Order: sequence, then structure tokens, then C-alpha cells
Amino acid sequence: MTYSIVARCPETGECGVAVATYSPNVGATAPGALSGRGALAYQCVSSPIHRAMAMGLLAEGASAAGVIATLAARDPFWPSRQVIVVDMFGGVAGHTGETAPPHAGHRLGEGFAVAGNVLTETCLEDAWQGFQATAGSGLPLSERLMRALEAGARSGGQPEGLTSAALLVHGAAPFPLLDLRVDLHDQPVIELRRVLEFMRPLQAFYVQRKTDPTGLPRWWQKRMEAVPGWRPNHLQRVIPQQ
Repeated sequence: MTYSIVARCPETGECGVAVATYSPNVGATAPGALSGRGALAYQCVSSPIHRAMAMGLLAEGASAAGVIATLAARDPFWPSRQVIVVDMFGGVAGHTGETAPPHAGHRLGEGFAVAGNVLTETCLEDAWQGFQATAGSGLPLSERLMRALEAGARSGGQPEGLTSAALLVHGAAPFPLLDLRVDLHDQPVIELRRVLEFMRPLQAFYVQRKTDPTGLPRWWQKRMEAVPGWRPNHLQRVIPQQ
């Protein structure tokens, strides 16, 4: 029902996860990331309780393999879970339970991992290649994760289609650099790309606003500076909200 990718950037230390699924609201249930510690996706039959446990283990400095081993011992529904983890050193580990519906599986790379279930036959490989193709490109981790998600979507993603998608990236600060979600959409990966492109020029602005907002303009003023020709709605027309 879901496919995802977790990764750590060795140049910046950023870690993140991108995920898409046929179910709504995936950003609230599957992805997790922690600044300086790692990222994970908890899916197939998601568990907020055990996802929180996994995040706690990462916070304590556990390795990706250690997180998976502990979850295997503590999660009573482990055969129905699918989990991929990347740790602070770029170590990766994964699990696909034996009751995960086909096509299901995970694949571990150097500093990244992909996983999915109820997929088209090539979705997982396409997502893998989508990320691998940008290795050494200098692109931000957010862009590399987004391209992997798009590659999987181009293969069909899931036979039923897709409904929600999310992109979560952490850097050095104790809050996300990006936390973008599309909870309900007929083409959620396309919509997530639109949201990412809108937010990209504002990323540094919001980091500064969360640390020292002194003298900062309004968000729309900053975006007008960064994107020539763009104008916010309130300077063009009033849009009814009901």
C-alpha cells in the first residue's frame, strides 16, 4: 500500500524520508526523522506506538540494525510491518514482514534504503534508480528524495493509484528543514512537487524565523524578493474561503 525512501546526505549530515501511498494522510503515520540521528519509514500496517519507539532508539544513538533488532523483539505484529531505517552514520537496515502483500520488499543502498508493498512490479527499482542517478550531483537531499518518489510514481506506484505523499528532511537544527504533506489528492506526488517548489525559496527564511525572527519581512514579501514576478493572492484578488 506504500513505497518510501530514507536517506542521509554524507556532505551535509541531513537525513530524511519521502513516502507515497494509496491511503490518505501518510505524512502523519509513516515517516519519522530526527536531527543528527537518522530517519525511518514505518509502514504496511503502520504503528505510531512502535514508530515512536524506533525514534526513541535513534535519539539514544542506536544503529539502524539495532533499531530493527529491537523492534523485532518488541513489536507483537512484526510480521505485518515494513520498516526501513538510516542512522546518523549512514548505516541502513530494513524489514519486510512475511505477511506484507505483494509486490513487497526492501533494498538497502549506501546511505539510503527503499521499501514498498502492493506495488507495480518496477516501482521499487525505479525509486531506487531515481535516487541513485543523483549520487554526486550536489543536489539537496530534499530534491534527491523527491526525484526518487517521482520515479516510483512514473512506474504506476501502486495498481490502485496514489492518494497521499510526504517529504520530511532534518538538518542540524532541532526542527525540520522541510515537513511537507499532501494528505488527499488524485496525484499526490505531482502536488508534493508543486508544494516543494513553492517552499524552496522560503526554506532559509523559515529556518531563520524559527531561530531569530528579528527584522524579518512577511513570508510573502520574502518570496516576492526571491521569485521575480510572483505576487501573493491578497495583492491580486480576494479569494472566497467558503
